[in-house]
Amino acid sequence: MNGPGHTKQQSTIWQDEATRLAYAELANVFYAREIPGLSAEPDPARLQRRLNSLPYYVERAATHIVLGEVPLELDSHNGCWLAKQGKCPQWQAEQTQAYYANQATVGLVVPVLVVDGGITSLYLDTLDQSRDGFWHCNQFGWFDNSGKAHGDDEYAQLPATRYLLKPSKALMTAACCGHRWQYHKMLPPRTLGLREMLLASSINWPNVRKKQQRK
Repeated sequence: MNGPGHTKQQSTIWQDEATRLAYAELANVFYAREIPGLSAEPDPARLQRRLNSLPYYVERAATHIVLGEVPLELDSHNGCWLAKQGKCPQWQAEQTQAYYANQATVGLVVPVLVVDGGITSLYLDTLDQSRDGFWHCNQFGWFDNSGKAHGDDEYAQLPATRYLLKPSKALMTAACCGHRWQYHKMLPPRTLGLREMLLASSINWPNVRKKQQRK
C-alpha cells in the first residue's frame, strides 16, 4: 500500500547517484534502440502516435527496471540483463498441457520458444485471453494447452514454429537475457525491445508460475 513512507522511500532511492546514472543510461539506450524503428513507419498518423507515447514508455521501462526486483545482473549501459546461458530448451507437451489446463491465468508473463531459420530464441509475452482450451498471447497469438501454436490470418506473418512453454526461473531468465541457440550451439544474445524489458520487471520472480500482485 502506497503512502507517505513509500514516497519518502522513492525520493531517497532517486537521491542515489548510481540509481540516477543507471536510469539515465537506460533511457538513452531505449531511445537509441526505438528511434530507428520509428523512422521506418510509413503511416504518418501511426508515427505521430508512437512518437507521442515513446517518452512515457521509455520512462516507465527505465523506472520499473531500476526500482524493480529482477534478480538478474543489469547492464544499464547496453540496456540488457546478464546471466549464464544454459542448454537449448525443448518443448515438453505433457508438462505444458498439465500447467496451462489447470494453473495458468490471464495476465501471466510467459516464455515463448521460437525457431526461425535454424535459430532458437526465447521471448517474453503475456497471456491476455483464454477460450475453449486455447490461450492467446499478446504478441505471438493462439496456442493450445500443450503449447502448440495455432495460426490464423492475423498471425500469418509470425514464425511458423513457435511454442508456449511452462514458466520456470531458468526459462524466464533466458528470455530476459535474449539467449539464442543454433542447433544447440550458443549464439550471442538478441537485444530485447522496450516491451520485453518492461515485461521482465512484471515477472513474479519468487513464483514465476503465478501472476505478480501489484501493490
